[in-house]
Amino acid sequence: MDRLKQIEAFVLAATRGSLSAAARVEGVTPAIIGRRLDALETRLGVKLLLRTTRKLTITFEGQAFLEDCQKTLNDLANAEAAVSLGSVRASGQLRVSAPSGFGRQHVAPLVGDFMLANPEVRVNLNLSDRLVDLVNENIDCAIRIGELTDSSLVSVRLGEMRRMVVASPAYLVAHGVPREPVDLSGHNCLSLGQQRGWLFRDPASGEVHTLKVNGTFECNDGAVLREWALAGRGLAWRSLWEVGQDLKEGRLTSVLDAWQAPPMGIYAVFPQRRHLPLRVRLFIDLLKETYSRPSYWELR
Repeated sequence: MDRLKQIEAFVLAATRGSLSAAARVEGVTPAIIGRRLDALETRLGVKLLLRTTRKLTITFEGQAFLEDCQKTLNDLANAEAAVSLGSVRASGQLRVSAPSGFGRQHVAPLVGDFMLANPEVRVNLNLSDRLVDLVNENIDCAIRIGELTDSSLVSVRLGEMRRMVVASPAYLVAHGVPREPVDLSGHNCLSLGQQRGWLFRDPASGEVHTLKVNGTFECNDGAVLREWALAGRGLAWRSLWEVGQDLKEGRLTSVLDAWQAPPMGIYAVFPQRRHLPLRVRLFIDLLKETYSRPSYWELR
């Protein structure tokens, strides 16, 4: 019990930003939260939070530990809910948000499967590329790809996604195949809006760097970039979920594979809460089971 209290104190302090805020949630004094954090750091032998009179700063080790702790607490809550719910069936309205393109291809089809298995649930799927406010917009669960910026939300890693540089075979025949990222300076690169650049990892050193690319085509819609790449207009840096079928059927070819950046995480995020509704838990379980299978992406 003491260990659980220490972990809960750490998660609350890290996500709420102060000992006082964590103490208000727990209904104790800030001093008690501080003692629990001290005991946890002493037991682990590592500093998790840097504390001053004005703010808390999470350390690198603390950030890594935070994600594991959030998952552990969520799994524990789910286990307790499963026991207490018994044979109760999922019901009510499930409000889900997802990025537009990804949601159309990889969330909407699973909603149909989910509703067949849970006929008493009503699903409202909101597809948008903006960062929705889950609390104020009453969203139960949001699907997000890449780095998570809001530490106040609970997250569950569903899978991972690679990004790669692709072009049509006709383009590569006409303009040549780039062998290293620096070769992209001689190619027409299709840019996504105000994208800062394309990420690459040096196969020798493992260092990840951003390369600013240039080209005559730019659009803020990834689906358009895919169409331009298929038409032989240039090279595009796209996610496997978007171009996997094109690669499989030979309409596009990937290049610079040895320089691919580390994969991005696919996450389900939801507001901090002690009791996750059964309908949300079951939907997240379905996404995780689906996205964690490499065969799912290969088939697409």
